[in-house]
Amino acid sequence: MRRRDFICILGSVIAWPFGVRAQQPLFPVIGYLSGRSPTDSADIVAAFRQGLNEAGFVDHENVMIEFRFAEGDFDRLPVLAADLVRRQVNILVATGGSISVVKAKPVVPATIPIVFAMGGDPVKLGIVASLNRPGDNITGVSFLINGLAAKAVELLHDLVPNAAVIGFLINPKDANAASDMEEAQAAADTLRLKTVVAHASTESEIAPGKAVAARVRRTATQSRFPEYR
Repeated sequence: MRRRDFICILGSVIAWPFGVRAQQPLFPVIGYLSGRSPTDSADIVAAFRQGLNEAGFVDHENVMIEFRFAEGDFDRLPVLAADLVRRQVNILVATGGSISVVKAKPVVPATIPIVFAMGGDPVKLGIVASLNRPGDNITGVSFLINGLAAKAVELLHDLVPNAAVIGFLINPKDANAASDMEEAQAAADTLRLKTVVAHASTESEIAPGKAVAARVRRTATQSRFPEYR
């Protein structure tokens, strides 16, 4: 779904809790939670601000935006989400990876609407009841790019048809890791390819992870790290 659709969803719910909660700040407050770092999110934040402006919401003029970035440390996401709840945000936006909304949802009370943007399947991850009827206090957009794992294996096979082994570098903390690996493994089995899996959840673990795959003489590699979906 396009950015405009995402902003329309956000704009339609931003005023709802503002009128029913006591001791509110002068303007409604948007909580922005991301699994990325501020640097990695610069373009996304700029587009987010632009979309809000086009919808008539301007930071420090008629809304306030509180930003929280986990900077790749996904274990911090529940803490950051709880901090935004204490800040009494009127709405929480979860982006910068499917993991952001996965970690935030259990922390955010039903009185605060959640709007997400994610690459994973929100139904499979237990975020919404269904795509057409999300339910509860949550809605958003999904690009469903996690379904491309099998296609990536097929593409690797087309590019390197003589490859017998494919190495996978996976971030095990990513919410889509298990489903991605399951789909990729199924595709590899169909093509009769051997798979070697290495794990890396931090930048410092990427090189050792690649070394693991190198030791088994991989002939093609699909990287699933870092996962910012």
